[in-house]
Amino acid sequence: MIVAESLAELRVEMKALRRRHRRIAFVPTMGNLHPGHLRLMREARNHADAVVASIFVNPLQFGEGEDLEAYPRTPAEDRAALEEEGVELLFLPPVEAVYPRGLAAQTRVEVPGLSDILCGAARPGHFRGVTTVVARLLNLVAPQVAVFGKKDYQQWLIIRLMAADLGLPVEIVGVETVREPDGLAMSSRNRYLTPEERAVAPKLYRTLRDLRERLLQGAPVSGEPEAEAMEQLARAGFRPEYVSVRRQRDLGEASAADRELVILAAAWLGCARLIDNIELNLNGPG
Repeated sequence: MIVAESLAELRVEMKALRRRHRRIAFVPTMGNLHPGHLRLMREARNHADAVVASIFVNPLQFGEGEDLEAYPRTPAEDRAALEEEGVELLFLPPVEAVYPRGLAAQTRVEVPGLSDILCGAARPGHFRGVTTVVARLLNLVAPQVAVFGKKDYQQWLIIRLMAADLGLPVEIVGVETVREPDGLAMSSRNRYLTPEERAVAPKLYRTLRDLRERLLQGAPVSGEPEAEAMEQLARAGFRPEYVSVRRQRDLGEASAADRELVILAAAWLGCARLIDNIELNLNGPG
């Protein structure tokens, strides 16, 4: 596996990679890789001849008081895991390579509306930081395909819209959430959980499954079922931010006429902010 740490190295190596491979897939990450990330690498391989990954802890998507400095970094383990997966090229840039004019001067990319609800309301500016770095990386790597996990369903939709709105010549592929045996969605932030909190954490997914069953049995798509799910999480020891039933296509408020839905939730457990979601179709199996 080739490792590029500067823009000059990336340009040289990408030029060489394109000479050898017709189709390139890209998987941007913030490192601290777990099996969910490696699933993205394998999905990328299904769509392309060569896989490029990046590891960059993006300061623009962390708000004041968030965990930028504490965010877990495991570069040696990450390199070994990517090499074992057969990734051809790893882009491992410092901040100045991604934002050469500095954070304050960096041109920002934003998808209005969708970036301001749910997690966007709880973390103002977060998705602007995400779309800014993803747009920058997509332009630098110029892949035919880019692969993202759907654990952060809102982020996945926002990136798809951004790529479409900017006319970027890249296919955005979403990959289903990878879970622990007890149902907890894999996440780098799970490392923040104490053993006691880790035992409670799977109740987030179970709460969403319970709500999905209620909806499939005819419960209204908003209001009381969402409130009861919030109460269920609070009783379990979470500090829930939201549980919301939305349209899959745009995360608009769901109505009785909507059939393709997604249930999204964000909740704190100790110092870990956990997110999860479940898609369902009221016309068929969820």
